[in-house]
Amino acid sequence: MQDFSKISVEETLNKLNTSLRGLSDEEAEKRVEKYGYNEIPEKRINPVLKFLSYFWGPIPWMIEIAAILSLIIKHWVDFSIILTLLLLNGIVAFWQESKAQNIISLLRQKLAVNARVLRNNEWKTILARELVPGDIIRTKIGDIIPADVKLLEGDYLSVDESALTGESLPVDKKVGDIAYSGSIVRKGEMIAVVVATGKDTYFGKTVQLVEEAKTISSFQKMVIKIGDYLIILALILVSLTFFVAIFRKESILEMLRFALVLIVAAIPAAMPAVLSITMAIGALNLAKKHVVVTKLVSIEELAGVDVLCSDKTGTLTKNELTLAEPIPFNNYSKDDVILFAALASEKNGDAIDNAIFKVLNGSSKLSSKINEFKIIDFTPFDPVIKRTEAVVERDKRRFRVAKGAPQVIIELCGVSGVDEVVEQLAENGYRSLGVAVKHDNWEFVGIIPLFDPPREDAVDAIRTIRELGISVKMLTGDNIAIAKHIAKLLNLGDKIYSIRQILKLKREMEVEKIIEESDGFSEVFPEHKHKIVEYLQKGDI
Repeated sequence: MQDFSKISVEETLNKLNTSLRGLSDEEAEKRVEKYGYNEIPEKRINPVLKFLSYFWGPIPWMIEIAAILSLIIKHWVDFSIILTLLLLNGIVAFWQESKAQNIISLLRQKLAVNARVLRNNEWKTILARELVPGDIIRTKIGDIIPADVKLLEGDYLSVDESALTGESLPVDKKVGDIAYSGSIVRKGEMIAVVVATGKDTYFGKTVQLVEEAKTISSFQKMVIKIGDYLIILALILVSLTFFVAIFRKESILEMLRFALVLIVAAIPAAMPAVLSITMAIGALNLAKKHVVVTKLVSIEELAGVDVLCSDKTGTLTKNELTLAEPIPFNNYSKDDVILFAALASEKNGDAIDNAIFKVLNGSSKLSSKINEFKIIDFTPFDPVIKRTEAVVERDKRRFRVAKGAPQVIIELCGVSGVDEVVEQLAENGYRSLGVAVKHDNWEFVGIIPLFDPPREDAVDAIRTIRELGISVKMLTGDNIAIAKHIAKLLNLGDKIYSIRQILKLKREMEVEKIIEESDGFSEVFPEHKHKIVEYLQKGDI
């Protein structure tokens, strides 16, 4: 992926052995055989082996030994009871987890993504899973980008990467940039070439990190510990029985009967079945609340959580931009800042435009006043000049309005003293939007602070979770200033650190201590989340 981000469009097409005419169906089939389908491979276990796995482990072994001994000495009642309990445990667990997997498979089918692809020099719609490296695709507003792609043609894309990076603001992409699988196109339309699919995508590599994390749940550890203790106890008792029987010269059959009594007494034969049934009831109750439980042990594991790491964007916050109080300049009013910003925006545009119109429509004064203006010409956002611009007419007099990155608007107007305000807003966790108007010369109208506000229920939820003895840590891809600002609003705490800086520390103990004591982390990417959890689990052992 780094190679494709650094080389030109022409080099990319040559490296992938493709062209702007797209691949042929035959070539696509060959590449499916070579690269596989564009999906994250799901590890499927043979149902028979899956069912048999519930009869493998310390306690099942002891129950099975007891059943065999009952069979040998022909204690049919004991044999029937032990075998019934053993099968009940396996059937309940297998049924619950199989049902959950079926629900997940159905959801995947319903959520299947389509892609517009150029094959045999003709545009067609196919399932995203059929895409291969070298395919030419078209992405437009509302699309989920189906694979990692390099942008080839078009003006620009405004892409929401919050699911991957936690970045609340859309990211602007232009020709030559890489757009990642799983991102959502908020604005624009471009032609792109697929450079990576399935497990080779940025998202796929993140999923692999999770799959590689092999941990034994506390519930499983508890069961294994009990099993080991009981096995040792039973072996000691049976050994003593054997020694006594040999010393007394008693019959082997009588000795086996006594050994069976000891083993049956030593092992909780009903425990696995009781545990499985109890957790299955828990899974049914959770299902009523629309929770899909894929593994029964996860219920007990969740109950034992002592640290909760939560994403910020869309979880603790609304994942929607909100305007703070505008800051006017040059004798303009706050209403002027909003009005001119709206004139330089598109209805049903990107997240920033929608946030501006939401404020405008919330004011009867502004919403009626904007009808006095007529848009003569509109220049959409350009990632090169980083601003939008409109020619507006009112009372047969024309003027221009513009909005965009504050440093661009400041340079356009040639003003000073605004940089300090922008820097102060950044320190307090706000993004800034500059607004300008031109009658004869460009004038700086003001700054609109932007931020992603917390959910209404987030503060109460965090307080409730903490009252249960669980520590909450916030993870976000935003910079540290924004992270600290949101943490303050959520009453999370002020120990917010940049995860990149933490991981640069050489001493493992120091890294572990900071992560353990922190309230949250900024500049977090998916691979960092895996690392954070790893350190927290290590410190909990």
